[in-house]
Amino acid sequence: MVQAKAWAEALGESKPDADSLQAEIARLRKKTVLPLDHVSKLHDWLDGKRKARQSCRIVGESRTGKSSACEAYFYRNKPTQETGKKPIVPVVYIQPPQKCGSRELFKEIVEFLKYRVAKGTVSDFRGRAFEVLKGCEVEMIVIDEADRLKPETFADVRDFYDKLAISVVLVGTDRLDTVIRRDEQVYNRFRACYRFGKLSGEDFVKTVKIWEQKVLALPVASNLTSKPMQKILLEATEGYIGRMDEVLREAAIRALGQGLKKIEKPVLQEVAREYK
Repeated sequence: MVQAKAWAEALGESKPDADSLQAEIARLRKKTVLPLDHVSKLHDWLDGKRKARQSCRIVGESRTGKSSACEAYFYRNKPTQETGKKPIVPVVYIQPPQKCGSRELFKEIVEFLKYRVAKGTVSDFRGRAFEVLKGCEVEMIVIDEADRLKPETFADVRDFYDKLAISVVLVGTDRLDTVIRRDEQVYNRFRACYRFGKLSGEDFVKTVKIWEQKVLALPVASNLTSKPMQKILLEATEGYIGRMDEVLREAAIRALGQGLKKIEKPVLQEVAREYK
């Protein structure tokens, strides 16, 4: 809350100067990782799969926060390195490109582990990927947007588990389920599924409160958990945390641009109307 205090002092009773305003807008644009309850539950589930070296999948609608939660799991299990030794990387997190073939998949993994990729055949790339995965003692590979993988690439994904005993997590929407069900060999290895859903009820209220305090951190509380403000937010976001994040950040930026110290109801309504 130190930032909010400094901003409050800068605001005073008049409109802030351009530099202060731009600095605050830049802060509001930054990605924030927060210890939310539903994210912690997912992380606990992933811990269990990683310890058991079991592969699985995480499925949910777009904008429910799956990617942010999975990326946060990597940061929760940061790489470590002793002087003169290879880094130990418990968790690898990648987002493959569209229509990702085996060569591109191996390249993504090697580069994530901060090794160079030599030119060569698909077999050469596979060998290099397996080498660095073993060397870095990787325990889990999280593949976000996994439906981007070409059907034939899933054979190599299976090998991470079959040959290296690495837990592989496929992340995506229901489109991912459609893709993997086409291949019995793939589906049987990724039967365990975690459903990542929308927020509702007290979970939504609690998350909005955390966002107001930790992400927005405006000089004056906007009282976003009041019934009138909650009604506006629920109608605009439908419980999608990604959409909630967008609405609240934009509303905060607009409010500050108007010289306000908090998100007033008309400002929130203005932004919310664009999401209906």
